[in-house]
Amino acid sequence: MGFNCGIVGLPNVGKSTLFNALTATANAEAANFPFCTIEPNTGRVAVPDLRLDRIARIVEPASVVPTHLEFVDIAGLVRGASKGEGLGNQFLANIREVDAICHVLRCFDDDNVTHVETTVDPVRDAETVETELMLADLDSLEKRVDGLTKKARGQDKDAAKQLELVNRCLEKLRDGQPARKIEIADDERRLFKMLQLLTAKPVLYVCNVDEDTAATGNAHSDAVAKMAAQQGAGTVVISAAIEAEVAALGDAEEKQEFLESLGLEETGLARVIRAGYGLLGLITFFTAGPKEVRAWTVPSGTKAPAAAGTIHGDFERGFIAAETIAYDIYVDLGGEHPAKEAGKMRAEGRDYVVRDGDVMLFRFNV
Repeated sequence: MGFNCGIVGLPNVGKSTLFNALTATANAEAANFPFCTIEPNTGRVAVPDLRLDRIARIVEPASVVPTHLEFVDIAGLVRGASKGEGLGNQFLANIREVDAICHVLRCFDDDNVTHVETTVDPVRDAETVETELMLADLDSLEKRVDGLTKKARGQDKDAAKQLELVNRCLEKLRDGQPARKIEIADDERRLFKMLQLLTAKPVLYVCNVDEDTAATGNAHSDAVAKMAAQQGAGTVVISAAIEAEVAALGDAEEKQEFLESLGLEETGLARVIRAGYGLLGLITFFTAGPKEVRAWTVPSGTKAPAAAGTIHGDFERGFIAAETIAYDIYVDLGGEHPAKEAGKMRAEGRDYVVRDGDVMLFRFNV
């Protein structure tokens, strides 16, 4: 199961620099001019998780496999993108394919780096992108109304239900609110997802600051944090320049020393990755054996058979039970056998909802 975050923003805000550091590759060309990223670049990155390392130290397996997120670097957007300005049509098509949005905002002043709007104002920039996405959603929904209305008049109940949902979405968007603000009932979620609205996607604001304020943030990032709090969105403060330097260093110890010299405990990228993971409403469960200790990604609320299916389809089809140990118990007692002897291993059935950190062994018969 793949999960991806689209890295978006205006041109020259540091998107490609961030992407390069995130994936530790040079796949995205970073240059001081608009639209240097034309085709979306994609990179898979490991989700940092100390729990995986601790389980591995107990088991001492042949291999350790983290869970991953996919990041997509998307061409820069400009005002008028909803009408095709710049690379607008391509931008909108690419962003429609991702699960969530990491919106990079320029929060540093530098006369040597051109800003497409001439001045630095991250809140304005965020509103520019959000407005273009809302306009695109409005256009998409308005084109559906006539067809749905005709079907609804013909006693098509599904069309009538979809029309009612479309009209609610239009009302919210015309009021200047993104589609993610709409209250959706459980029985409407499938229809809502089928609308493929850009502003329905969860958003994380990534504040790209200068090196001197990477540890503390600055007035620009503070303004973004205030805006995000009002929206119920998340923020992460990073310096893409620092992240690029860290990515170029040799080993983990050298990287950690460099970060500590700047007053940083960990990379901003680690926070971005974790925040992206949380943004998508994902949890991690683990499998642990002598051949492999591995982290697996599933949406929150996933039941045991579906979790087993992420490993192999046969596990889900022939699911019998999931032998489960909570992470804290697994680590405190020193592994599977001590936990089992202490009566802390649970045999969970088909209705069990997987919890973040569960260490699981699936029993199945095909």
